[in-house]
Formats: sequence, C-alpha cells, structure tokens
Amino acid sequence: MSNAVIAATGLYTPPLTLSNAELVETFNTYVERFNARNAEAIAAGEVEALVPSSVEFIEKASGIKSRHVIDKAGLIDPEIMRPIIPERPNEELSILAEIAVAAARQAIEAWGKPASEIDAVICAASNMQRAYPAMAIEVQQALGIDGFAFDMNVACSSATFGVKTAADYIAAGARAVLMVNPEITSGHLNFRDRDSHFIFGDVATAVIVEAADRAAPGQGWEILGARLKTVFSNNIRNNFGFLNRADPDGVGKPDKLFVQEGRKVFREVVPMVSEMILAHAADLGLDPAALKRLWLHQANINMNDLIGKRVLGRDPSPEENVIILDEYANTSSAGSIIAFHTASADFAPGETGLICSFGAGYSAGTVFVRKR
Repeated sequence: MSNAVIAATGLYTPPLTLSNAELVETFNTYVERFNARNAEAIAAGEVEALVPSSVEFIEKASGIKSRHVIDKAGLIDPEIMRPIIPERPNEELSILAEIAVAAARQAIEAWGKPASEIDAVICAASNMQRAYPAMAIEVQQALGIDGFAFDMNVACSSATFGVKTAADYIAAGARAVLMVNPEITSGHLNFRDRDSHFIFGDVATAVIVEAADRAAPGQGWEILGARLKTVFSNNIRNNFGFLNRADPDGVGKPDKLFVQEGRKVFREVVPMVSEMILAHAADLGLDPAALKRLWLHQANINMNDLIGKRVLGRDPSPEENVIILDEYANTSSAGSIIAFHTASADFAPGETGLICSFGAGYSAGTVFVRKR
C-alpha cells in the first residue's frame, strides 16, 4: 500500500445554505398544520400529535448549525419539504455528475497534471440518482478520461472504501485513479421526521490517488495503510429501490427515505470504530496519541468527540479532531474528505493523520496517511 499517495483533493460546495432556524420554522409550521388537521383524531387518541423542533435541540443532538443544499425553495415550503430538482434530458449532464465534475476539476487543477494521466474513475457515494449507466462513466466522459469507471455504494464509508480500492489499482499498475463523492443527501432525507430532519447537507468531493513513483517530489500524502470493515445492521436503512419505490414526497412510506435508530447506532458504532482504529494503528506500528489530526466522518459531534477521546487517550483539541458539521452538516461519504481537504495544509513532512468513515451497513474504513 506504500506505493500509493493521495496527490490532490477537490471540493464543490453548493451556493445555497439552509440554517437551523429556517429548517425549524418550516418543520414547526408543518407540525402546527398537521396537528390542526388531525385535532379530533389526536383528541380521540387515534393519531399521535407531532412535537415541534428547535434550534437548541438540533445543536445539542448533532452539533449542526447549517447546511449547503442544491435546492432550498422546496425545503422551506411546509407543503413540499423536499428538494425540487428537475429531471434533466438524457443528453444533458446529470446533476450528480455535474457536482462531481466540479470537485474533480478542482482536484485536477491542484494536482497539476492532465486528466489523460488518470486511468480509472470511481464514483463512491450513498445515493446514486439512477441504476445505470454508472455515474462514474458519465464523469469519465465529461472529463475526457480513458480507461474504465464504475460506481460503488458503502453508504457513509464510500469514500474510504473508494480510496482503498484506488490504492489497490495503483498497486496493480494504474498511474492515477480519480475518486469522486457527489452527495445530494437532501434528496433522501425525511424532512417531516423530527429526529432526523436536520441531519444532511449537499456537497461533492474528489480525491486523486497516484503511484508514488509518479507523484511530484514532496506532493501529497503517503497512504500508510487502509482497512475496511462491515457488520450487517438494520439500524440505518433506506428501502428505496426499483422494486419498492416511494410516493413522490415519501408520505406514508418513511422507510423509503433515511431512517435510523440513532441511540443504537451511537452505542454500537462508537466502540466498533474506536477499536478498529486502535487495532489498525498497532498493526502499522503507529502511536495513536501521536497523530496530528483526525479527519472523521461528520455524522454527529458527540460520536466524533467520543471516538477522538478513545483514540487519542485524551480530550482532543479542535485542531486534532476536525469538525465541519456546523457548516456542512452530515454529507455522508464526503464528510471525512471535506475535513481532510479543508484542514491539512499545515502539515509538515513526516506528520501523520487518519481519515476515517463509518455508517450504514454497518461499514467503517480507516486510511492512515503521512505527509510526504
């Protein structure tokens, strides 16, 4: 694995933002209208009254303060509460490919080499907008890349699984691999569910993994080791698919959107990920306490704080355990890459850090890197 390096990264951030206050105002209007429409049934005990949300509840539960979104108009309309993203003709670039290409072009510019030197494209994300042709192949065509491309979905761990897969192709002889993570997660979120209506945001990230002997001297990050793990669980699930599609707005079929048992996820995933990180570090001969920085999946600030504490053996400082949840919210596979992209420029050669993801599956991935 030591012959692969992360040579460059890219980030596309949608220009629209949605604050907690705006989200709560919309949700509470919906709750008020729902309770009014069902007042008699609620009084008779036939329907359970909905409970309003609050900014304080959201920030305490998640650490999220805002999020970027592809569409805002539909999300702040209490009668819609879902993104309005018009379907495009087949001849036009798909919206998911569009944001992936934007992030990829930024990464290619930072890399400083032509896209023709990339041999493969991996689109690793939680929610593909179609079954086929692969989003990765559309990205490949838009960027003028030869070789091959394919999609992969390991939910929130898709990016670390993608980095590991790219590094394996490098070991097999590829010159460079582009891995993109376009995440329009607002499209699979149930904005009528108080416990999760605030979780997700939209974004796209890109990573170029290159053979070390081809990388510019001192450029990028040596991949010291990558490890993957999956354990089946129903505690995070989305049942949408061509065999069991949802109503257009998801009403009446909440399991066709994002659902989770948050407390169970917290109790089960935190120890699994912490132990995985410590075991992997030990196998690589690394002292976890000596890691300069953790770039963890951005799911929940309480999970990240506890994992950071268990890995470092102390309360991590904000510089050691990067949190971008406040601005971006949970962006699924892209979260750890956003953290890495925005908080890695200050590393000196030889300093080490950890990119780590965890999510539905359960799935988890660890990628230890060293500044070249």
